[in-house]
This record gives sequence, C-alpha cells and structure tokens, in this order.
Amino acid sequence: MIGILGGTFDPVHFGHLRPALEVMQGVGLDELRFIPLYRPVHREPPLASVELRLRMLRAAIQGQPGFVLDERELARRGDSYTVDTLHSLRAELGSERPLCLLVGGDGFSQFLSWRQPMEILALAHLIVMRRPGHGRLEDPRLRRLLERRQVDGPGPLRRRPAGSIHFQPVTQLEISSTQIRQLLGAGLSPRYLLPGAVLGIIRAENLYST
Repeated sequence: MIGILGGTFDPVHFGHLRPALEVMQGVGLDELRFIPLYRPVHREPPLASVELRLRMLRAAIQGQPGFVLDERELARRGDSYTVDTLHSLRAELGSERPLCLLVGGDGFSQFLSWRQPMEILALAHLIVMRRPGHGRLEDPRLRRLLERRQVDGPGPLRRRPAGSIHFQPVTQLEISSTQIRQLLGAGLSPRYLLPGAVLGIIRAENLYST
C-alpha cells in the first residue's frame, strides 16, 4: 500500500513530516511518496526554485525508511492537478495496488471542488489527516459521500485499490511554510519548526530573506 503526499514544500517542515509518519505507521503503508508540485493551481507559485525545493525535501526525509521523493510533477511541469498525478502513478504501478492520497482536514472540506473528485476516488483512497475530535463537516454533499465511502481502519484500504475514505488522527502541528518564510524575511529564526538540515540549506542559499 502506497501513500502519496503532494505539496509545494516551500519549505518542507515538521507540520508535513510528523503527520505523514503517523499515517504511515498508523495504517501500515509500505512507502510514502512526497510529490512536490511544479505549479500549484490554487495558490501562489513557490518562491524557492525546483532544485532547492528538491534539495530541502531530500534532506528532510533522508534516513526515514519508507519515505520516498517522487519528482514526476517537477519533470512534467505545467499546472499540477491531483487527478493527473494519480493517472501517472496508476500507469506505473498498475490498477490493483492500493494507493492512498493523504489530505488535510481543510483540503478535504473542499474536496468536491477539486478537478474530477470522483475520478480521484476511482484512482485512490483518501486518508484525511485530522486532529482527534475534529468537528462535523458542514457540506451536506460531503457528508453523503462519507456515508457511502468512509471506512474505519486500514483493513478495507488493503482489500481494494481505491474508493474509500479513512480519517486518521494525527498530531497536527500549527506550522506553515508561510510562517517560516515570514520569520526569515523578518530576520528571525525558524529553528525547531523544520529539520536542521533544511534550515542549513536555507541559510546557505540565503532563501526567503528580504
């Protein structure tokens, strides 16, 4: 069973890494692929170059068994849509291996506005990372989708290649890449918000400073 976590990772930080590790251990993923986006569709383009984002992500996950850097979106370039990434993975891995797309609670609340959301579910399971005790979803369409698709635990995810939604409690750290960039721009240290190896690259390359 393979997990997928996409993002700009500009820069990668513990708010990405710790929940990803908890999902991998909690549901028993064989590997978790970090897929940096070339050009996100619904947010500003990354400030760091492709090469530097790759260097930071590679440094962040080095030494963690099961964490894998997947460069397909950067190689493909253009706008990054989840459904296209999943089609690319299916072409490589076949139709039978379970794929699990990791999304945050906020991202999941907007899931039905994504490009081809039902096609995404035809290609992968969704694992929603959320705080324990997270509140009720407001969108009635999303609640109806959960009534049909929600499963409890990793067993049902392993038995099918795609199509289910599982909520996985994680330690969600209130850290954002924007916050880190703002600290650096103000001449303040973001130490303890991201791996030391990533901070070393940022400082060596004078990233995000004004």
